[in-house]
Order: sequence, then C-alpha cells, then structure tokens
Amino acid sequence: MSHVPACLNATEEDIQLLLSAKAHLGAQNVDSHMLPYVFKRRNDGVNLINVGKTWEKLVLAARVIAAIDNPEDVCVISARPAGQRAVLKYGVNTGAKAIAGRFTPGNFTNYITRQFKEPRIIVVTDPRADHQAIKEASYVNIPVIAFCNTDAPLEHVDIVIPINNASNHAIGLGYWLLAREVLRLRGTISRSEAWNVMVDMFFYRDAEEVEKDLAAVAGKAAEGENWERTAEAGETAPAGNWDAAESGDWVGESAAPVDWAAEGAANSGWTA
Repeated sequence: MSHVPACLNATEEDIQLLLSAKAHLGAQNVDSHMLPYVFKRRNDGVNLINVGKTWEKLVLAARVIAAIDNPEDVCVISARPAGQRAVLKYGVNTGAKAIAGRFTPGNFTNYITRQFKEPRIIVVTDPRADHQAIKEASYVNIPVIAFCNTDAPLEHVDIVIPINNASNHAIGLGYWLLAREVLRLRGTISRSEAWNVMVDMFFYRDAEEVEKDLAAVAGKAAEGENWERTAEAGETAPAGNWDAAESGDWVGESAAPVDWAAEGAANSGWTA
C-alpha cells in the first residue's frame, strides 16, 4: 500500500463537521457491497458509517478529479433538489459542469441532443436518483464517483464516498469538502489558510423556509421604522395641553390669550 501524506489526513475540525452534519448516520438497510464502510449498527436499527472511510474516499476522489487537466471535463449531477444547490456551487468554485435537476436521456450517448457532453468523469449525488446518468456513463466508459448511503446500489460505481445522502447538510458538506480538497491539490488555495467560501453556501434551503425568513426580517424592519417614526414625532411635537387635545380643543403654547369678556360684549352690542 502506498503511503498517504500526512497533509491529506483529516483534522479534528473536519471530523467534527462530518459528525455535526450527521454524515455518519446511514439507513436501516445495508447493501452487501457497503458493509466495509459500516462502523456498527445501533439498537434502533440505524447503521453508522465510518467517517474515517468517508474522509479517505473524499481524498481519493479529489486526487482523481485533480488529475484531470481540464476542469470542464468533470460533470457533477444531482436530480434531487437537496443536492442541486451543492452541485451548482461546486461547479462555480472548481470549474466543473453541473447538471441540476432532471437528467436528459442521451446527454452522454446521443450527440444530436442540445446538451450533449463528453466528460472524463462524473460525480453523482444519489445512485438511485441519478441512475440514468450512471447507466449512460457505463455505455461510454466514463468513471463514476457517487455519494452513497448504506443501502445504495453500487452497480457501475467506481469510487464510493460513504455518506448520509438523505441529509441536506451532509450532501452540502460532502461537496464542500470535495471542492476544497480539489482546489488544494491543484494549488489554487493553501492548506495553511481557511477557505473563504462558507459551507452554508452549499446547503439546500426550502423555498418556504426562505420566504418565512424574509417575511420575518421584513416584519422586524417595519417595526423598527415605526418605532423610529414614533420617537421622532415625540421629540418634535410642540408642547401643549394634551388633555384638551383628546377632546379636540387643543391649544398650543404659542396661541394668543383670548379676552372672553370683551368678545361677549362686542357680540351683544352692550357698551358701558
């Protein structure tokens, strides 16, 4: 076995990120080919993935991708909504081509199609959801890297990255770690410095949750504006008789005093 450089080993922070994203929580079923990546089975039937194996496979996949000269020869695919944002961000940061959404049959085999591609390697988010892409890749001898849960079918998959692909955060973190490692191996970013792209950018967010957050922010902003207007009105309002103001007979301090006796005499025409 070849010696792996120490710089490629996982740090404590990397392991904590994988555990925080619940990347180690597998399914209750296990495919026979996924048994080497299972650490143990919990009492509730959930299989735990060995995060050490997850990191080893992430580094292996990154080394394979970094060996490809042209970044556009890498294609990342996700038919599931949970991984579409992650593959798009991966493509933006590494230069790979991303297919987010439905995979059009014939993309790899029929050159007449508008979106025909000839990648040298593909990365899929879920072997079940992206089965069409894996099937076509097998026809034209394209290697396949796949994020696989414990119950994932591994037919035509060349490099398995064992991870909980049922978790939105785990999928986003997996693509973020893969992109960071590829950029480090290419020399684009340094290992001694933290990557300036936040992992949150790779996380999928439901449209309803985004609308709720925007509504909450707008509500708080409206409350702040009303409070400021009230405060400004209180500071600039002239002093006066507020009790009389409630009855509609408010008189400010600047109003001239009225001689009611003289006014009454003038109205009645009485003279002294």
